[in-house]
This record gives sequence, structure tokens and C-alpha cells, in this order.
Amino acid sequence: MTAIADQTGTAVSAALRTIDANIAAFGERYPADTTTDDCYPPRPANTGWTTSFWPGILWAAHDLSGEEQYRKAALAHVRSFVDRVDDGIDLDTHDLGFLYTLSCVTAWRRTRDQEAKRAALAAADHLLRRVLPSAGIIQAWGDLNDPRQQGRTIVDSLMNTPLLFWASRTSGDPKYAAAARRHLAQVRDHLLRDDDTTYHTFYWDPVTGEPLRGETEQGSGDESCWARGQAWGIYGFTLNHQYTGDPTLLTAAIRCADYFLAHLPADGVAHWDLVFSTVADTVEERDSSAAAIAVDGLLELAPLVPPALGERYRDAALRILASLIDGYSTASRPDSNALLLHGVYDKPKNVGVDEGNLWGDYFYMEALARVTRPGWKHPW
Repeated sequence: MTAIADQTGTAVSAALRTIDANIAAFGERYPADTTTDDCYPPRPANTGWTTSFWPGILWAAHDLSGEEQYRKAALAHVRSFVDRVDDGIDLDTHDLGFLYTLSCVTAWRRTRDQEAKRAALAAADHLLRRVLPSAGIIQAWGDLNDPRQQGRTIVDSLMNTPLLFWASRTSGDPKYAAAARRHLAQVRDHLLRDDDTTYHTFYWDPVTGEPLRGETEQGSGDESCWARGQAWGIYGFTLNHQYTGDPTLLTAAIRCADYFLAHLPADGVAHWDLVFSTVADTVEERDSSAAAIAVDGLLELAPLVPPALGERYRDAALRILASLIDGYSTASRPDSNALLLHGVYDKPKNVGVDEGNLWGDYFYMEALARVTRPGWKHPW
């Protein structure tokens, strides 16, 4: 434990230096989804699914340092998210859970900001509009009438349903949690395959609700195991088990975790698709963001399972985190404004390949907070 403690202390200091520089550079703007040549350009507006990871990083920096500047910087972004939901800007996505949990639910929990609360509840209302009644799933992307997107959900949705559980607890209205529970049952039953791998996306007939087929958007193939999706499974099933008490969701998280850990390269940082773990001398890129998400999921899962299994998960998480710090962080890269490099956004479309990405940076900060601040509470 001494070695990892030393590593994480140094890693936190390095991350905070980079965040300080980014606060000065970006102000109330947002970094892009991914770096270009290892540096984030500014994003022109609060659009897309990743902007909330920046205030999420700022809240984690506040937790790690206690410094007021990070709290003020995080709160400065609430207005942008209030305006986004009020003005109907880029809301055709299930990623409202990502967007409003980290930006506004966190601000409400910590400061009782009433506008943040109102915006987050409004985002939950928008998320309910994406429920396909025949199947009970939350449609992932795009206009609800788009025939290419109708009836599709994705494994990432496991991280968006916590907004609905929060909304029910906060408003007293059970409709949000009821929609989340029905959606989760469909994800569990159809996106988690018999071999413990996950589909990235899955379709239901929009009229009858009949389950149709699984596909991928960002994995190597429809039947392969996209690494980030499997990591979402570890963390997302665990979080939703905590909200529901449903033991089948805990079992799903364990299945995702065991498969993920069994398909890692020597340094513990996954290739962008786990299928490549079986390919000798593969040159396929790693996805540091999948590794960071898995670290958080494993650490959250560990105390919920029998002690021997929990110890295995915790040991694996610490090993992966140590590898991220040593081989993937920017501690020795002052020319980069990311926190982690060597991530992959979408290899099939050649987007953000072997670059830093904003969600990887956020989940890396979560991991550092988990390991260095005993009792730290996640925002989900």
C-alpha cells in the first residue's frame, strides 16, 4: 500500500497542476471530447455528451485539495447547463444522465443551488420522454422519430439511469425510478450475453417491443467485446444495484468484472476491444479511459461481494491504477493539457484514437479520490 500511496500522491499533484492551467485557459468554456496531438482544443459551446466531465473534474479536484478555487470553478458552469436545458440545446440524447449528474446534481448536493436542482429535474423529465413504451427502454441517440435510432439503447445507459433514481428521491415521484428499473431489466437481459460479454448497442422493435439484435458502433465487431462498454457494465450495474437492491444487477456486475479482468494485457490497461487480448503481438491501441472506468467500478463493487472476491477486485483495481499513473498519465508530459493519454474514442470511425479524452480524465480523478480520500462518496 505504501507504493501505491506514494504514486497516487504524486499523481494528484501532477493532475492539479494541469487542472490549474486548464482553468486559466478554458475559463467557462469546455475542452473538446478528445485531444488533438495530446492537447484539448476549446469547444465552441456546451454541446455534446462530454461537457459535464469538466465540472466533474473540478469537483474531484476540490475533494482532493480542499481548495476553494475548484469549487468556484465548478459552480461557474451551472449556468451553462441551466441554459442548455431551458433553451433546448442538444437534448436529443440519453446522456442527459452524464451531463446533469456531474454538473447540476453535484452542485445541488453540495451547495443546495436551487437552479441546479431545477435543471437536473428538467433533464430527468427530458430523459423520460426518450422511453419507448412498447419495450420500456430509453432510446439512446437522436430524434425519437429517426428510423435508424428508434428502438436502440446502449450499454452506456447504465451510467445515465442514476439521474432518474435521484429525481425520484428528490421529487418524491416514483415515475423516474420505475422507468429506470424497466430499462435496466432490458439491458441486463439483452445486452449482457451468455459468455459474460456485452453488446454495445441493442435494438427492439419500436411497435411491438420485441428484442431484435445487438450491434456495435465503436467496437471491433457486433459480437466482440468493446472494452469501454464492458467497463460501463462493471460500474453501471454496480451503481444500479445500489439504487435498487436487485441481486441480479450485482451478479451482472460480477460477470462483467470477471470477463474484463480475464482479458487484459500484461500491464492491465485494456485494448480498445477485449477481443485483441487473444491476438499475439497485437499492435491495437489501448483505451486508458476503459481502464479508469473499470478501476472505479471494481473499487465500488469490491465491498459488495464476498471478502476474497472483493480483495481480488481491489487488488486488480490498484494494479490498473498504478499502471495508468506510470504509463498513461501526463505527469511527465507538461506539453499536454490532458490527465491521461492513450485513450480511444471511436476506432472504427478514426475519432480520438490514441488520444486523451475528457471522460477518461474524469474517471481517473475519481480513482485518485477513491484511493487517497477514505470514505470519499461518488457523485452518481
